[in-house]
Amino acid sequence: MMGIKRLSLKSNEEVLQLLSLQLASYQIEAKLTGASQAQMLPDGIQSLRAAKESFLGFFKLTGGKKVICGAISYSRDGSVVTICRLMVHPEHFRQGIARSLLDYVLADQRAKRASRFVVSACAANLPAVQLYTSSGFVERRTITIKSNITLTTFERSADS
Repeated sequence: MMGIKRLSLKSNEEVLQLLSLQLASYQIEAKLTGASQAQMLPDGIQSLRAAKESFLGFFKLTGGKKVICGAISYSRDGSVVTICRLMVHPEHFRQGIARSLLDYVLADQRAKRASRFVVSACAANLPAVQLYTSSGFVERRTITIKSNITLTTFERSADS
């Protein structure tokens, strides 16, 4: 059984599950990009709760227990939606979870009259870059944010 559901981040259990997922996912991204773990994971319980983002989780039923396998967060400013985070637990890579989460947000926000979507990814994170470009996002700019991290920003219109 699979499903996407909104995360409230009100319970410690839910926040800790998200942090654990983020840690596992970002460890892989750090290896792909050459970034340090500290550069990739600045969050804690309080910062996640204080984030001005909407969070969705992708859940599977495993051994009778609901397990979070992936998550996405986004913010909205007028009609522009920014994808802030997209993560999948390494045990669940290559199962279409990232694409399902991204497609869900794109469809949901188009229905709510979003006009444009924006997302940034480390240029060295080729799986993320491939996901966004295959989903209709176009590269807009690339900047170096630290000596070893290059960030690419992608955009797409809601009509794409």
